[in-house]
Amino acid sequence: MMGLALKDRQQHTYGDYLQWPDDLRYELIDGDAFLMSPAPDLPHQDVAGEIYFQARQALQGKSCRAFIAPVDVRLPKRDEADELIANVVQPDVLVVCDANKLDKRGVRGAPDWIVEVLSPSTASHDQIKKRDLYQRAGVREYWLVHPIDRLLTIYRLQNGEYGKPELYPLEGETQVGILPDIVIGWGELVARLPKDY
Repeated sequence: MMGLALKDRQQHTYGDYLQWPDDLRYELIDGDAFLMSPAPDLPHQDVAGEIYFQARQALQGKSCRAFIAPVDVRLPKRDEADELIANVVQPDVLVVCDANKLDKRGVRGAPDWIVEVLSPSTASHDQIKKRDLYQRAGVREYWLVHPIDRLLTIYRLQNGEYGKPELYPLEGETQVGILPDIVIGWGELVARLPKDY
């Protein structure tokens, strides 16, 4: 099967996903296949890489583990078999504290913390579709980093829903609310970003 449209009209599962070519990356949200854009630009990768690096350092010797894309995160609705799962995403950065959610294929179940670095081609997808999916799946804290606007949006799960988002400039440090060991420093990272980015 070559080249699904950005969003095709068929319903798919993780079983289908495993049959697709490795040179194309997709995400599944409620069975809809979304072709991911080509490799992100260098500033996007720098932001994701720096957040991952700081999170991984902060978690050394602890039970929680940090990962960086591409890692398949399967989000079952209940206890369906892997091949029937209709939600598979590849967040930019994620932390999982329950080792039972990790297997050789990636992650099965909601990560504790997810970070998506926004780019113009994916911003609405990350802010609407993924936000809704992460809320339903039970992701406890969801960060959207807007490198162009130098802005951070944080959603925290309370009573099964994301409340009003918190907005912060990419300045100083920001602590992960549910993982207080992780504090992301923005100064050097933001200084490295191109001025016109």
